[in-house]
Amino acid sequence: MLSGLLRQYARPYRSLLTVVAALQLVSTLASLYLPTINAAIIDDGVARGDTGRITELGLLMLAVTGGQVVCAVGAVYFGSRAGMGFGRDLRSAVFHHVTGLSAAEAARFGAPTLLTRTTNDVQQIQLLVQMTCTMLITAPIMCVGGIAMAVHQDAGLSWLLLVSVPVLAIANYWIISHLLPLFRSMQGLIDNINRVMREQLSGIRVIRAFAREAKERARFGAASQQLSDTALAVGRWQALMLPVTTLVINVSSVALIWFGGMRIDDGRMQVGSLIAFLSYFMQILMSVLLATIILVILPRASVCAERITAVLHTDPAIASPPKPVAPATVTGRVELDDVTFSYPGADRPVLQGISLTARPGSTTAIVGSTGSGKSTLVSLICRLFDVTGGAIRIDGIDVRDYEIERLWSTIGLVPQRGYLFSGTVAENLRFGKSDADDEEMWAALRVAAADDFVSAHPDGLDMPVAQGGINFSGGQRQRLAIARAVIRRPTVYLFDDAFSALDVRTDARVRAALREASADATVIVVSQRISTVAEADQVVVIDDGAVVGVGTHQTLLADCAIYAEFADSQSIAVGDAR
Repeated sequence: MLSGLLRQYARPYRSLLTVVAALQLVSTLASLYLPTINAAIIDDGVARGDTGRITELGLLMLAVTGGQVVCAVGAVYFGSRAGMGFGRDLRSAVFHHVTGLSAAEAARFGAPTLLTRTTNDVQQIQLLVQMTCTMLITAPIMCVGGIAMAVHQDAGLSWLLLVSVPVLAIANYWIISHLLPLFRSMQGLIDNINRVMREQLSGIRVIRAFAREAKERARFGAASQQLSDTALAVGRWQALMLPVTTLVINVSSVALIWFGGMRIDDGRMQVGSLIAFLSYFMQILMSVLLATIILVILPRASVCAERITAVLHTDPAIASPPKPVAPATVTGRVELDDVTFSYPGADRPVLQGISLTARPGSTTAIVGSTGSGKSTLVSLICRLFDVTGGAIRIDGIDVRDYEIERLWSTIGLVPQRGYLFSGTVAENLRFGKSDADDEEMWAALRVAAADDFVSAHPDGLDMPVAQGGINFSGGQRQRLAIARAVIRRPTVYLFDDAFSALDVRTDARVRAALREASADATVIVVSQRISTVAEADQVVVIDDGAVVGVGTHQTLLADCAIYAEFADSQSIAVGDAR
């Protein structure tokens, strides 16, 4: 999975990676050449007292060192650009795929893990790419080149390489094999931290209202402790790597100097050659260490790649058809034909056998007890879920045959919770219509009876909005959400209990303004307030997922016992609704 992601998202940066490889090659070759120059300075210059030779070789060493530095800096620069670009592209791909998932897939993964996979997991793979550009290219060149140059200096000591390099590699592999399951566990624990913190921040009022601060602190502490324990276990294994590597390198260096000194005593080796061989020996072992560092990052990156691939390979259940139907105009006639819907894994349908028609220029109200399936019905009309039986049609065309963006552009949805995004009132209204001017925005605010508190603020349309709209009351949030839907002038309005936070007077004002603004559109209102639905052209009563009554307010009071009981509970008598 990791190799697949690297091939796919590193492809646009092949030219940069080629430049990095070339610069690393030159830099590494320069590093390999420096010990040979140093040996020549000792053997040909210092040993013979030849100052001219020392100066000549010293200038050459400076030139080679300068070239090495330039190439190394260039490799890091271009490698960083490739790594950051790779991370940006992969993060963008995950984000856009997540935003295209249906509610069912998003709920299956969960918001905390999707956040972690889009940020932390991508960052781990990005780090691997950057380290690969700067280290993994260098390591094999340095290892192979170092062995060749070391053998060239003195083949008699090469047997030390056959002992030291495998010992170092095996020791580090043993450590890394214990890190892989710990890294997999750590990513899951990061998900858990995000989940707990998200719940606590979202529900801080409930926590305080029920005096559960101590309990929640303990729950967060337990989640943090689990992550801390796993991180400490990872740290203990990683802490072994440097001492083991240092031990192998130091013991090997002592052995090299010991046996090299014996060869110098026997006249089979010069001092400069021993120093050069020691330098190459250190370079070889350092190349193994560089590869080991990559191998430390690799297990975690591999786990992250599995998690990201699981998201990218999840096909959205809600998608545009291969050949979408594209009518020239949409009038907004909504038909539900024997609609049945069950949530995945549910033992019984939420909705069953729902049939109704909502016509343009009319208002259809849907009422029912809590949990009867009203909000689910609205979600099916705007295709946040697909029906499991029957069909939903707009202008006679099944909603599943529309191109998704075209379908959503015809619908103005105001959900139960009027969520607002951080920014300004104007920016939130432009979610409904991106090119809306000030006049259109004020007109939409007047329809939603929100112009009073917006105009009262010194900034007007630039009035700041906190994340989620928490700086507004519930009624203000709902009115701004209504204005956001009105400004796009859709052909179908869906109000999912969108007036619940409004007082009766404001509710009446908003509905009166909406009747004029949506005169030619299809309006579907979900509400539990009888005064909100009493003036609807058609009232649909849903009970336990089935339609039990269709008619006007007056006829249902006489013919539908459930509706009459519902109205009676709100003290609405026949003829009293306004």
